[in-house]
Amino acid sequence: MEKQVTIYTTPTCHYCHMAKEFFQENNVEYTEHDVAKDMKAREEMVQMSGQMGVPVIQVGDEIIVGFNKEALQEMLGIK
Repeated sequence: MEKQVTIYTTPTCHYCHMAKEFFQENNVEYTEHDVAKDMKAREEMVQMSGQMGVPVIQVGDEIIVGFNKEALQEMLGIK
């Protein structure tokens, strides 16, 4: 069963764009929340991560703050 992937982003975040490109290159389906516009998603993100920094990426029950390609590859089983 594939893990559900959610990414919390802002439009001007370079690392958010890098993470989304990584997902697209590896055919990973994800749900995106723009926390610059969506206050409810922003609150969820801060509660989950304890931070305002983006991206916050949730893979299943695990959280990554920032874009960490190696950790994402491991969590998603991508070589």
